[in-house]
Amino acid sequence: MGTLAKIWRALKLSKPLQLFVMRILQDQFLIGVSGIILNDKNEVLLFRHTYRQTPWSLPGGYIKAKEHPQEALEREIEEESGLIVSVDEELEIRTDRESSRIEIGFLGKFIGGEFRKSAEVTEAKFFAFDDLPLLSKKQLFVIEHTLHEKKLLKRATTLN
Repeated sequence: MGTLAKIWRALKLSKPLQLFVMRILQDQFLIGVSGIILNDKNEVLLFRHTYRQTPWSLPGGYIKAKEHPQEALEREIEEESGLIVSVDEELEIRTDRESSRIEIGFLGKFIGGEFRKSAEVTEAKFFAFDDLPLLSKKQLFVIEHTLHEKKLLKRATTLN
């Protein structure tokens, strides 16, 4: 681990403060990753985060220098929860000018591991689509669209 990374970890800043500092010191887009991780019942893995206004969300994080995006998501999930996943397919790339963030979304599967709490995640749980907790509209749309495209979710259709 580099000297700057050691200093950064030693500061133990809260996640919102880390993001604030990174955005001030870096005039480029931050690159994040998030994933729709499914178990063998095609339920979606969600994390209850300590720092979000809507507590439940898809797992994710930021890419480290010279790290492949798929490896970054696998690492973030393991670091934040102890869970092991396989990230297999890129789904989309989204940009957010307000937060200077590019996010790469992936689809993957749960492999194993025992959940452990972290400073960022207090709970991890798999949800059937019909039982999802309150999520951001963007994440709900991405989950629904992905499950439908993969034929894992049947949308009701009405004829007018």
